Amino acid sequence: MDLKNKVAIITGARRGMGRTHALAFAGAGAKVVVSDISQEECEGVVKEIEKSGGEAIAVKCDVTSKEEVDKMVQAAVDKWGKLDILVNNAGIVDFKPFVEMTEKDWDKMMEVNLKGYFLCAQAAVKEMIKQKGGSIVNIASVEMGQVGGGMPGLAHYCASKGGVVAFTETLAVELAGQNIRVNAVSPGAIETPMSEAAQDNPDLLKQTLAKIPMNRMGKPEEVSNLVLFLASDAASYMTGSTVVVDGGWLAT
Repeated sequence: MDLKNKVAIITGARRGMGRTHALAFAGAGAKVVVSDISQEECEGVVKEIEKSGGEAIAVKCDVTSKEEVDKMVQAAVDKWGKLDILVNNAGIVDFKPFVEMTEKDWDKMMEVNLKGYFLCAQAAVKEMIKQKGGSIVNIASVEMGQVGGGMPGLAHYCASKGGVVAFTETLAVELAGQNIRVNAVSPGAIETPMSEAAQDNPDLLKQTLAKIPMNRMGKPEEVSNLVLFLASDAASYMTGSTVVVDGGWLAT
């Protein structure tokens, strides 16, 4: 899974899985655009990469803004002359009972988790077409409508992640002729800041682990390994796939 001379954008990369993805890609030789809503935190990740001998730049970007997304992609092209890989990782989660969910709650979730993927993918694909190839990895979730994947209080989140899977499959079919592969990863319960509510609540953690045959939450690195594989030429015959990494959650 050598990414030497590849240029990759990782969104939502200031912390959690995004940060781990950025470090993994840099470790595999890629030149990385570390992107998120905080320039300062992105620069912190860039320093980590540079300290390990990698190459990266920090680009502040709100993925719901087409203008900022276009600037992010252009920053990669201006710096390294191309764009090979996009990892659509930026996302939010917010527990809210369905009957209490507001239109604003719903719209915000769709803006970040679904529209953001659309804007980033479209901007990236325009560059990938010019160079006759590329790879996109979209981060979905086990909470997207597969067997056992429903989660009370997350109707908007689950709907957005189900949309990511449908989006992934459609793009894969449409872009295969352009030598652009599009795949998705569906993580289960992973130890990140987004899952702190479960990690810090003994009862909730017990309920979560009861769903997982491996009886533990996953490490961000265990997701990054899969994302790295799908983005690399090692997965050259894979497109339109959604690969689950969940400790057996959906198998129960």
